[in-house]
Amino acid sequence: MYIADLHIHSKYSRATSRDCDAAHLDFWARRKGIRLLGTGDFTHPAWRAELAENLIPAEEGLYRLRDGARLPDPFCPAAEAPRFVLSGEISSIYKKDGRTRKVHNLILLPSLEDAQALAHRLEAIGNIHSDGRPILGLDSRDLLEITLETCPQAVFIPAHIWTPHFSMFGAFSGFDSVEECFGDLSGYIHAVETGLSSDPPMNWRVSSLDRFTLISNSDAHSPARLGREANLLDTELSYPALARAIQTGEGFAGTVEFFPEEGKYHLDGHRSCGCRLTPSQTATYGGRCPVCGKKITIGVQHRVEELADRPEGFRPGGAKPFESLAPLPEVIAA
Repeated sequence: MYIADLHIHSKYSRATSRDCDAAHLDFWARRKGIRLLGTGDFTHPAWRAELAENLIPAEEGLYRLRDGARLPDPFCPAAEAPRFVLSGEISSIYKKDGRTRKVHNLILLPSLEDAQALAHRLEAIGNIHSDGRPILGLDSRDLLEITLETCPQAVFIPAHIWTPHFSMFGAFSGFDSVEECFGDLSGYIHAVETGLSSDPPMNWRVSSLDRFTLISNSDAHSPARLGREANLLDTELSYPALARAIQTGEGFAGTVEFFPEEGKYHLDGHRSCGCRLTPSQTATYGGRCPVCGKKITIGVQHRVEELADRPEGFRPGGAKPFESLAPLPEVIAA
């Protein structure tokens, strides 16, 4: 069994550490016991060039840091070299059914060549040079179609599905179902990423999610944040085995979770006023901040309540186990 963190960002994404390079990502993955790490940001040309320079092929569809590039770690000198899988997040902002939609999607690919091919197609649609997580005026359904046309082996996953502003179920610009978002291609969605502000029990309350593998990732913007959420895989180490586990659940052993109450968007609130509200309190105040009267941001717990058709505590048959952990820096700082 091994730990996989598939959604991270490189130094070419906005608001990320300059240490988000291949060597430091390898270092922190070793220190945290992460066996498989997403590269993040495969659409960015400069990052792809760095990956091509610093990674060498390993198992089928995976890479490892080249010999000589490894940073020494006196605390974990014998740690196994982590593997990398090509990954990237696309921000789609578009109009659909009379509303502006803002959805983030995670894509996994089996090779640098596939990453190059997909980036080439996306470059014809929008700017992929200014941000490692590019913003494209492209319907999520159409992004999925282009991805599968370019690489049929790609794994396409709606990212942090409950985040208020940029997700499939987001309160301000999302949808109410996978089918509403992806239409005739919904059958090609096999997994969803739950995000830091929700955990599996919250998602189990929505019966329409039963057919999807619930995955968790750190969405790290600095190497030290790797693994704050992650996946447990009981498979061989290869891209085909990873894809099969995500798409069928075979070999997917569960997740490591952030406590959702610690997530940035778990409750409703208004950040400028330091105001945090439960869904019932938001209703009491008419959706307005009790301090300044501006509109409240509807959080993840509230949005889950809106779509839930099951009570709290419900556990569907076949649900995967999970462990909730508090990151050590937060424990020390408390």
